[in-house]
Amino acid sequence: MEIRDEQPRQHEIGNRTYVVADVEPLDVDGVRTVEIGVGLWLVAFVALLPFYGNLEEAGRLWWLWTCLAGFGLGLLGLEYCRRRRRARGRR
Repeated sequence: MEIRDEQPRQHEIGNRTYVVADVEPLDVDGVRTVEIGVGLWLVAFVALLPFYGNLEEAGRLWWLWTCLAGFGLGLLGLEYCRRRRRARGRR
């Protein structure tokens, strides 16, 4: 698959033509988006820590571990996005 920066100005689907607006994307490489997501998972984990006992009694301790897994997987995704940004920058 080839990564191209130029995009078509219009798309023809069936008998309709759609014109693409000349607007720059907010976050091309996704790094900022993933950073915010990772931060939110960490905040959720820390916010749930004081309620460890209550979560355990209610059988919802998995909420805590889901936040931790989201944080960990987000870090992997962040590294992937950063590598992708560097690779595009070298081209």
